Amino acid sequence: MVATLSSFAVLGLGRFGYTMVLPAMQKGLGLSNTLAGSLATANVIGYATMSLVGGALAARFGTRAVLPVGLVIAAIGMALTGVAQGFAEAAGWRLLTGIGTGLTNVPATALAGAWFARRLRGVASGVVVSGSSIGLIVAGPLVPRVLAATGPDGWRAIWWIYGGITAVIAALAYALIRNRPTDLHLLPVGMAETAAVPGRAAGLSDSSDTPALEAVPGRAQWRLIFRSPIVWHLSLVYFCFGLAYLAFMTFFTKHLITSGGYSPQAAGDLYMLLGWCTLVSGSLWGGISDRIGRKWAFAVVCLVQAASFALFGLWQAPAGFTIAAVIFGLSAWGIPAIMAATCGDVFGARLAPAALGLVTLFFAVGMAVGPAVAGAIADATGSFVPAFLLASVVAVLGSVAAITLGSTVRRV
Repeated sequence: MVATLSSFAVLGLGRFGYTMVLPAMQKGLGLSNTLAGSLATANVIGYATMSLVGGALAARFGTRAVLPVGLVIAAIGMALTGVAQGFAEAAGWRLLTGIGTGLTNVPATALAGAWFARRLRGVASGVVVSGSSIGLIVAGPLVPRVLAATGPDGWRAIWWIYGGITAVIAALAYALIRNRPTDLHLLPVGMAETAAVPGRAAGLSDSSDTPALEAVPGRAQWRLIFRSPIVWHLSLVYFCFGLAYLAFMTFFTKHLITSGGYSPQAAGDLYMLLGWCTLVSGSLWGGISDRIGRKWAFAVVCLVQAASFALFGLWQAPAGFTIAAVIFGLSAWGIPAIMAATCGDVFGARLAPAALGLVTLFFAVGMAVGPAVAGAIADATGSFVPAFLLASVVAVLGSVAAITLGSTVRRV
């Protein structure tokens, strides 16, 4: 629960909440599409900077020591975004929010690898990343109503609301979170006990949940992570996903308003529908990956998303926008869920945060590139269509990269 709420705060509000605030914030600060995309990029740069560090710190000190700190930093960044007077100041606070997100999200997502047996890890990871969906569901109806009630500067109040919610979740995380089941003398969910040892959980019936890497000395483990071909291959898949989906998400509302003739309220309603669809996407595709294997699930999700991005750009009618939003929503958090499960499969509970942090660094690089490039393309062409088509092509490349994954990512 705490991990899911953490994802809701730093991603659902801190990142995807920006999509709904963007038109009003862009107008209030006088920003071009390029600068608006660059604000999203600033957030992702902070995320990229701390994703690897967050995973490493969680592996060294435990998630319980790291995650609440990240939430507090993100809350401060969101609240201060609401007082920004120009692009540079807003970019600085979005950067700070991204730093808090990196310290929070990687450890939160990796918790599923510690708390669930391998055969349930995909579904569990999906439940964690579904926290992002709650942000879309909340922001869709909330933002237009706050803007209508507060006037042109209402976007500032929205950031203060986001920051306050995140601060409350930080307090809950500090009080409730635990690093692994053994901290409470429990076994991972879905794993049977074969031998009782007083004062701790021991004797696991599924030996596949304890990879050989766990037995390697500490420094050698880190070397094996950085030298592992599977890590770098997964990083390529994650980079493609990051670039494509954030280019799409950042300008989702803006495209509906400028090209589709939607009102802010109507765009918010469709954004909320997308959010409701994403609520099941992580556990859906995580469960599918538990059955058909990680790499094939990766490949199919990327192709589904490629179709949604192209459809959103080319079919500029309510039916096209709605179908594209639903298709993307049902696949949205499939890649993060499968990625977290894969890192748990390959590296085990203790090192999964570090491995996930490394691949997330490349995911973040893709997210940093996507909005800035999409905004620049829109300014140069006067349309978001080429940007959405580029996102579609990149998603196809991600599918190709997934199909070529080696036997390390196999059916479980």
